[in-house]
Amino acid sequence: MKRIYAHTLVKNEERWLWFAVNSVAPYVDKILLWDTGSTDKSIKIEKSLVRKYQDKINFRQIGEVDQQKFTKVRQEMLDESNCDWVMILDGDEVWWRKNIKRAIEIINKRGDKLESLVHKYYNLVGDVYHYQEQKAGRYCIDGVTGHITIRFFNRKIPGLHFSKPHGTEGIFDDKGVLIQERDYKKRLHLDDYYLHFTHLTRSSTVLNDKGVIKRNIKYKYELGIPFPKVFKYPETFYKKRPVYIPNPWQKRSKYYFFRALFETPIRKIKRRIWKGKTGY
Repeated sequence: MKRIYAHTLVKNEERWLWFAVNSVAPYVDKILLWDTGSTDKSIKIEKSLVRKYQDKINFRQIGEVDQQKFTKVRQEMLDESNCDWVMILDGDEVWWRKNIKRAIEIINKRGDKLESLVHKYYNLVGDVYHYQEQKAGRYCIDGVTGHITIRFFNRKIPGLHFSKPHGTEGIFDDKGVLIQERDYKKRLHLDDYYLHFTHLTRSSTVLNDKGVIKRNIKYKYELGIPFPKVFKYPETFYKKRPVYIPNPWQKRSKYYFFRALFETPIRKIKRRIWKGKTGY
């Protein structure tokens, strides 16, 4: 069996962190859960997760970081990961059980021959009931563009390291090649999704969100595509949660709707003249 560590580097992720960690913790060998100066309830949530999963979580309070230090901390997590594969799990990403289990099964069966897995995600806008069109996806991997990303990669890629400041950082090999630009035959694209909350409020207040690097430019006003009424969310959303965990089922406000009604056409026009970029 391959050892798989998840890296969760967070600041002010009060709204979704509990759901994110609970969706993955039962299936990986260890989670490095490092906090970079949260001022909301994130630390309280992190400590409750440590109590729940005990030795499985490596919890650390790093303190404030800038864009350069953020990447250095990513590298420190990588250096301390004595494992076969690494999973990037941000505090705003929640997985379905079958999709995380499928990824781990593939790694256990084919992990010696593969270097990375490419997953799809629903990028939510407004609330948990709406998501962006695929044309909003910025990343291009192996000629495929959309809401796709590498969230699992082989720890044994030669010279594996993080580089460049937060927001532009990437994972490189010993020759300075991004892992998504290495041999495509060693990369597997999966038709499996997770939920991504990057464009929603992620802390308890807008002020707390503004205290996080680059987050003030991530919140979007957009109508989005509604999920079907029969849509099943990741299992962790239906679990009993502590009273201090925010309700995930809140609907967007009327103000949000009318502003999104105005901004959505503009965003769609921009997307259709914009070219994607490679990224992990």
